[in-house]
Amino acid sequence: MPENQTVLLVGTRKGLWIGRSDQSRSSWSWEGPHFTMEEVYSCMVDTRRDTPRLLVGASSSWIGPQVGRSDDLGASWESSAEGGVRFPEGAGASVERVWQLQPGHGDDVVWAGTEPGAVFRSEDRGDTFTLERALWDHPHRPEWGAGYGGQAFHTLLPHPSDPASLTVAISTGGVYQTVDGGSSWAPRNKGIRADFLPEDQQYPEFGQCVHKVARHASRPERLFLQNHGGVYRSDDEGGSWSSIADGLPSDFGFPVVAHPHEPDTIHVFPLADGRFPPEGRARVWRSHDAGESWHPLGSSQENGLPDAFFVGVMRDALTMDDHENSGLYLGARNGSVWGSFDSGETWQELIRDLPDVMVVRAARV
Repeated sequence: MPENQTVLLVGTRKGLWIGRSDQSRSSWSWEGPHFTMEEVYSCMVDTRRDTPRLLVGASSSWIGPQVGRSDDLGASWESSAEGGVRFPEGAGASVERVWQLQPGHGDDVVWAGTEPGAVFRSEDRGDTFTLERALWDHPHRPEWGAGYGGQAFHTLLPHPSDPASLTVAISTGGVYQTVDGGSSWAPRNKGIRADFLPEDQQYPEFGQCVHKVARHASRPERLFLQNHGGVYRSDDEGGSWSSIADGLPSDFGFPVVAHPHEPDTIHVFPLADGRFPPEGRARVWRSHDAGESWHPLGSSQENGLPDAFFVGVMRDALTMDDHENSGLYLGARNGSVWGSFDSGETWQELIRDLPDVMVVRAARV
């Protein structure tokens, strides 16, 4: 692809689709499925080197989970021996699914979050992975539960300037952080409510059902969190959290997305009872002031998101690209993928009738 083009990865429960467009993103071509009949819960576009690399966490009922990689933008794929992400002997567990892939520091580090709840590190661009043993051996781990979708480290946030710092989140266990390169891990959940616990126990040290955490690289001390009931902000990198849910139609949802260029701009997709949007209307909600106020996007009758939309959007199915005029993308559980290229004011359906969408990732390449 020529420089300054856009690649869009859409992972579903039955494979991966790849969309391609020019910088205007006005028209799209599609190919797929790749990893046919495999569940794709995670994918990543790695642009840290001259040759971009695509990474995909796919789960097959025949061969188990694997991390596939492509250095030609999806024309061909390879996977490491035994899938790359595996527990060492003696750990007493096996990887069921790769929920998250995230670039780390330097050109070669890649992080992976799995089910059951574990974090793995690669130092060779995703060819092989090593278990973060101190987190796996944490005394809290036997008490971590499983959310409705499973027990998984679905959020991995390397500190943008400190290679020794990594913030992670698991359902259900909460937020944990290392500041010493993984030698020790501490819970970072003060102020996050676990509303499924008895009333006098709803602010535990750990055990919250966190759905997603986001931050902006230029303001790493500020984190945004979508909980199972509750939307929060931390201004001290998870040391304490305060609610920013006022103004939203519901405080339940899965994704929270930080704008790549505007550190105070975030996006969420609220869900009501039944796990579909309030009133059955698809709306992304945006804040320009770090959660102090909220505004619904996609309400234009002619160019908006659907007004009859009784499906959810998963934690990694709302994303933005890194163009100067950033595109905003939404993938839904009815197999539709939508894009907005004017800050959410108007939307177009990019593709439809795919399987259940689990993850959407976009990048300029």
